[in-house]
Amino acid sequence: MESKVTTTSVSPGAAGEVLAVFLKLGLTSFGGPIAHIGYFRREFVERRRWLDDAAFSDLVGLCQFLPGPASSQVGFSIGLLRAGWLGGVAAWCGFTLPSILLLLAFAVMAPSLGGPVGTGLIHGLKLVAVAVVAQAVWDMARRLCPDYRRAAIALVSLAMLSLLTTVYAQLLVIVLGAILGLLLCQPNGIGEALRPQAHGREFRISRATGAVAMVLFCILLIGLPALAGKEGGAVQVFDAFYRSGALVFGGGHVVLPLLQQQTVATGWVSPNDFLAGYGAAQAVPGPLFTFAAFLGWMLTMGPNHWEGAVLATLGIFLPGLLLVIAALPYWQAIRARPSMVALLSGVNAAVVGLLAAALYSPVWTSAILSQLDFAIATICFLLLVRWKIPPLVIVAVCALVGIGQALLH
Repeated sequence: MESKVTTTSVSPGAAGEVLAVFLKLGLTSFGGPIAHIGYFRREFVERRRWLDDAAFSDLVGLCQFLPGPASSQVGFSIGLLRAGWLGGVAAWCGFTLPSILLLLAFAVMAPSLGGPVGTGLIHGLKLVAVAVVAQAVWDMARRLCPDYRRAAIALVSLAMLSLLTTVYAQLLVIVLGAILGLLLCQPNGIGEALRPQAHGREFRISRATGAVAMVLFCILLIGLPALAGKEGGAVQVFDAFYRSGALVFGGGHVVLPLLQQQTVATGWVSPNDFLAGYGAAQAVPGPLFTFAAFLGWMLTMGPNHWEGAVLATLGIFLPGLLLVIAALPYWQAIRARPSMVALLSGVNAAVVGLLAAALYSPVWTSAILSQLDFAIATICFLLLVRWKIPPLVIVAVCALVGIGQALLH
């Protein structure tokens, strides 16, 4: 039995086309997972019309529910819908490989990279993240919280995230948003605008394929720890990063405590190397989960350098991709139900609160260190929102400003 996903009337594309588009995004998508969703929406909904706004919002809602890197899961799904399995692989490679290669280059140069220029460059790119994330929050709040009920859900979510300290805070907020959506956002109560729109071609995904992906996910999650205890080495490294990717909800910065526990607490990576890689991961485009490639390179035990980077990267991304493949067929089958429309409305509103909380910590707190930083970030935000300046220009300006600040001090 198969399930359907609705896209627009644009004809199917080739994997090469998908690779080219996602490679551009992989080279220019600064700001972390929060900003990536905004980039994807502008590129694939507004500009290219590969799928409609309802289908895109559904994909975002699904990936927020699942463990793993949400932006990478959304990108993989868009590639899958556009050009089949090769399109999904092309989307993942194009969006992920630039970040991996940049972080590996940083790992190689880290021992010799220092002084005001290196410090200023990273600080300038963090200011870019503030502006880009703020733009994403602004755009998504206007689109996903157009009425008082959904705005209230976003505010409740933001308040919860400011009080909760557990690493599962984001998951709890998403669940609360779903519950409030079911209670407050039934279609009859919030208008026809929430009803999914069906138009254009359909892409079919086999439920049997989804079942195979789920079985493989469970086998690896359960079997790898037992195998790692006997084999050690490469299996142990792959297992550590696989469990980190399989157990983190919300993606992005939420994975950092798990990675710290798997690498620093075990003595695999020094605390100084971990923090340096974390700073570099925020300064490069693409998904934050590529931080795993840096850690894999820096491992002090077992496989490291290229072998460690490959094992860590595949380990941390694989569970999220398996889960989205497993969930898509069933998700598509129920997405048109009124209760699911309401649930998704609540989830999307909660995501706005989640994004606003992430804008403050860690993005704002790690970048805005002075009044001048605040002024620079605000100007860049206005340039993005009001004057529609390309993000790459903002990146170049902030990098130069950061280096200039460091040299003057």
